[in-house]
Amino acid sequence: MNSQFKKGALELCVLSQLKTMDRYGYQLTDAVSKQMQIAPGTLYLILKRLKEDGMLETYLVESDEGPARKYYHLTAKGKEKEEELEAEWFEFVKAVDLLLGKEN
Repeated sequence: MNSQFKKGALELCVLSQLKTMDRYGYQLTDAVSKQMQIAPGTLYLILKRLKEDGMLETYLVESDEGPARKYYHLTAKGKEKEEELEAEWFEFVKAVDLLLGKEN
């Protein structure tokens, strides 16, 4: 998959994964990497930026399998951003489909 396509969509993918439940970093990386190839650490940079922008909060949960896990939780601002990006995504896909001659 073209890396430029992925670059613009990864933020939406991360926010969408957190819409239904809180997840820790490895869970997010695993979920996304099952659908597309991503470089190691890519999502952590996105998560850091989203947290700095107030779209995510974090909390620690003790783990029986090692150190505590940092979970990511979508804030109200993050939910709004996810909805905005999703609407923009579908508008973009519709425009590209029209340009490709694949009208629905």
